[in-house]
Amino acid sequence: VLLRNLEEQGSDQHHRTRKLRTTFFAALTTSWFTLKPRWIPTVTLIPVLYAVGWLVLQPISLMVPGREIPSQDLIGTGISVLLFLLILPKWTRTRWETRHPWRQLGLKAAAHGPSSSRSFLIGLGWAAALLLIICVISLGGQWGQWLGDFSADKLINALLLCFGVGLIEELVFRGWLLGELNLLIGAKRAVPAQAVIFSLAHTRFDLGFWPMLGLLIGLFLLGMALATRRRLDGGSLWGCVGLHGGLVGGWFALQSGLIQWSPESPFWLTGPGDNPLGGMVGIICFAALLSFQLTALAKAARP
Repeated sequence: VLLRNLEEQGSDQHHRTRKLRTTFFAALTTSWFTLKPRWIPTVTLIPVLYAVGWLVLQPISLMVPGREIPSQDLIGTGISVLLFLLILPKWTRTRWETRHPWRQLGLKAAAHGPSSSRSFLIGLGWAAALLLIICVISLGGQWGQWLGDFSADKLINALLLCFGVGLIEELVFRGWLLGELNLLIGAKRAVPAQAVIFSLAHTRFDLGFWPMLGLLIGLFLLGMALATRRRLDGGSLWGCVGLHGGLVGGWFALQSGLIQWSPESPFWLTGPGDNPLGGMVGIICFAALLSFQLTALAKAARP
């Protein structure tokens, strides 16, 4: 009987401790999410998550002193992404005052909009069309040679890039960031603002002025096209995932053995740093896509 009482007391103590930790964490996050001015939580979230991911990784580094952990940066980023996904529902409920966080973020399609799979395939189709234009010009101008070298490993990597990078980045930029900017500066200014942030976060500043400017313009147009894609899909994020992920995964597949580009390939075609987004062809393609999308959006808004 005494042993059973001790076990029950230990169990109760463990339960109370766990409940206290949960309550403390909930109070801490709520206080952080509701800080004034309202932009402070927005600006601090990503740096805090990266810092926590780095701190969590340190014990692993101490266990193997003097050795570098393979893909250490990738592991730290993975931890930060996991924390981001865990914190998002409470974040959106607290700051955006919504009862449906995943629908508000665009991962769950609205009842009146297209299905998630249809939106994804439309986005993927646009990505394939844009990459096809680059390929046709490259092969037709003899700046590229078709090799057709592709393996199962490369296919898996391309799919991981398509779904992994596409989903996470769209959740961050067209999901969380766009929602935060809507809250802070209004929907009209939020769309170009997120495109500016997206372009600055992805560009390279070691390319020289004109190549960097071309890449900034191409990335800005891509950010605008992705945000407009979400509006066309009734708030669903899956069309953005298809377009963004298709471009990243498709370009990787092309470069990893399907096509070999000549070192003399023109800058206006392959862009700075082998990123066709910053080339003249890429800029024209995304300007045309954005124009087409805005026209479709205006037609859809007419009574």
